[in-house]
Amino acid sequence: MRIALVGFGKMGKITAEAAKAAGHEIVAAIDPLAPGATAKELNKQALHGADVCIDFTAPEAVLDNIKKYCALGVNAVIATTGWYDRIGEARQAAEKSGIGLVYAGNFSIGVNAFYRIVEKAAEIMDSLPEYDVFGVEFHHNAKKDSPSGTAKSIEKILLEKIRRKKSVVEQKLDRKIAPEELHFASVRGGSVPGTHAVYFDCSADTIELKHTARSREGFALGAVKAAEWINGKKGFYGIEDMMRELVK
Repeated sequence: MRIALVGFGKMGKITAEAAKAAGHEIVAAIDPLAPGATAKELNKQALHGADVCIDFTAPEAVLDNIKKYCALGVNAVIATTGWYDRIGEARQAAEKSGIGLVYAGNFSIGVNAFYRIVEKAAEIMDSLPEYDVFGVEFHHNAKKDSPSGTAKSIEKILLEKIRRKKSVVEQKLDRKIAPEELHFASVRGGSVPGTHAVYFDCSADTIELKHTARSREGFALGAVKAAEWINGKKGFYGIEDMMRELVK
């Protein structure tokens, strides 16, 4: 497969190595500033010969990039987070153009397995009202969005599966939390690649579910796997569609 990397920062470079190790060819690395980039702008010439683009750019650039992938007829993996308020526009553009596009808050296969574990646990704990539920996520001090896309996905699972929880509080709490509220906190600092934890707690004991990323390599490997999966497809997909095929 011939892959174009759009955004050639830390994640772009790690993904390039992961793609090469999997036997794929990097035909373009597009970034206005990064050393080693083959082009500064996303256009037809820069994407020449690419089967799939993997986008690790910035939230404010994603929708414009998606429109360019659509116009140029190139399938895409959107690994950037923090743009989901415009997801309807992205879906409409992809479906109208006939390209294939897959997006995720986190492409780590381990994280996506963790989602399924949280889902099963939440189904069990829904029947045990004595247990409260809450979560926390940690990321490095250069991360631009808060809470993370992964945290947002976990929140959605918990709200869907635990009926006594009706809404999420993500900001600082200067009051007693209401029983129907789910608190999911975010911490930023250091060089942490990403840690997400969910807690089920009562006066007798605590159940903790946690995923800790050791490095950014897991995100890169998942993005390459997603590129393999979306190659040749048409339509707008979330990573849960891919996981349904991988995990029966």
